[in-house]
Amino acid sequence: MNAPVRPDTAMVLAAGLGTRMDHLTKDRPKPLVEVAGTPLLEFCLNQIENAGLSKAVINVHYKADLIRVFLIDRDADKASRLDIIVSDECEQLLDTGGGVRKALPLLGAEPFYVVNSDVMWRDGVRNSFDLLADRWCADTMDALLLLAPATMAVGYHGQGDFLMEPDGLLARRREREQAPFIFSGVQILHPRLLVDCPNGPFSLNLVWSRAIERGRLYGVRREGVWFHVGSPDAVKAAELWLPG
Repeated sequence: MNAPVRPDTAMVLAAGLGTRMDHLTKDRPKPLVEVAGTPLLEFCLNQIENAGLSKAVINVHYKADLIRVFLIDRDADKASRLDIIVSDECEQLLDTGGGVRKALPLLGAEPFYVVNSDVMWRDGVRNSFDLLADRWCADTMDALLLLAPATMAVGYHGQGDFLMEPDGLLARRREREQAPFIFSGVQILHPRLLVDCPNGPFSLNLVWSRAIERGRLYGVRREGVWFHVGSPDAVKAAELWLPG
């Protein structure tokens, strides 16, 4: 197994329409919805900066100009050392996989993090990016997902996503079954998993399925508390844990 190699770049998925946020996204894109006074995107970028990464690529679509203004103002206020690049999807919304596929020229040839912009978390002893990097092995993996126990996720009400073997190998739950783990919105991807995908919209679920078929989709259990912030009720639930 290779020695751990820590990615230095993160892709932030921020182009969704946020329809389940209802009135909260009438005048702003979902990544700018505030939780305890902090926009989701600000929380995400702070986590990336605090983990020591140097570059973030952010895709935009719905009300993209507001995100661009937010990033300009943020840079002026914080003099951030994080190099932020926007991947424009204004002409066509590309879904999660298509968005990452389009951004590959900006992300480079090495493995990179992908972070959903509608999640918040409190880490345990180690931060989430280090947890993934410590487990990552490019020889055996095409994707490594950070997982949360389904019973402990704030704002999640589903049947779970994955079954996990002791070595971290993942399998999807079968229909009408429950699975103990859910994807918590942070992962490492190797670009080889996407280079042969067609241009246009597709979900990252497609490439995860390809990785499962090859025995190359793995997971690691996260530490701390995780919040899926996908609806007004989920915003309120997260604010009980993350007071302003």
